[in-house]
Amino acid sequence: MAYETIKYEVEDQILTITLNRPDKLNAFNGTMQQELIDAFDAADKDDNVRAIIVTGAGRGFCAGADLSSGANTFDRDARRGPVKRLADGSVDYSDPQVRDGGGQVTLRIFKCLKPVIAAVNGPAVGIGVTMQLAMDIRIASEAARFGFVFSQRGIVPEAASSWFLPRIVGISQALEWCYSGRVFPAQEALAGRLVSKVVPPDDLLPTARAMAKEFAAKTAPVSVALIRQMMWRMMGADDPMEAHKVDSRGIYARGRSDDVKEGVVSFLEKRPAQFKDKVSANMPDYFPWWDERGYK
Repeated sequence: MAYETIKYEVEDQILTITLNRPDKLNAFNGTMQQELIDAFDAADKDDNVRAIIVTGAGRGFCAGADLSSGANTFDRDARRGPVKRLADGSVDYSDPQVRDGGGQVTLRIFKCLKPVIAAVNGPAVGIGVTMQLAMDIRIASEAARFGFVFSQRGIVPEAASSWFLPRIVGISQALEWCYSGRVFPAQEALAGRLVSKVVPPDDLLPTARAMAKEFAAKTAPVSVALIRQMMWRMMGADDPMEAHKVDSRGIYARGRSDDVKEGVVSFLEKRPAQFKDKVSANMPDYFPWWDERGYK
């Protein structure tokens, strides 16, 4: 797929996705939505991709939704045509036209089988920050700014952020930022645990790439894919027994794999491991949330 709003570049088994509308501060639109979903689909299918970095072109990460439609920016009926109605005239919320586009992106990132790092190079507000919440690690440049600005635009947080944000930063911090809708600096994001590091602008991508290389260098791809899904999915579990069930299946299935034999023998022989199992072919089928592609 030829992309208009993003760049897709793979080097040293690291995929860098660059939001690429620099003249608009990489504002999010329908095309970017579809292209991001396609990019993550492609990454999951490509065994040469071991980790993903998402960043922005120019001086911004993403300025939020493209507001060029003015007052109708968030009016689905005005922009896409009326959604379906039930017999009593009420909205049929099962109509796909009702679905939040940002949420479709974050749900796809949530299902990803590769580690995802956000390298936040500049302003990130609205969907520009909520899309990051489904990414595993966020590293910010000193030039980055963040804002959950929805209350100041008369709407509500989207992109499934009401699920992600409190789990990442805690309910009190999440509500403070969302109630006020203010834009805040990278150091406040660090103090609030939204990001894990703040670095000088010139160090941002090298720091992200070094982390991505560490994830890829000595690890088994299938194990990393399983770890990512196990950690994220268990955040919503209501009892540790659910984690025990998943852990037990994982230990059983992976314990019989060639990767585990190689991991143990290479350690005993004091040599680098050569893991051969592939995410595209060797993912176990014991998790209820996976379909034939490895995810639902």
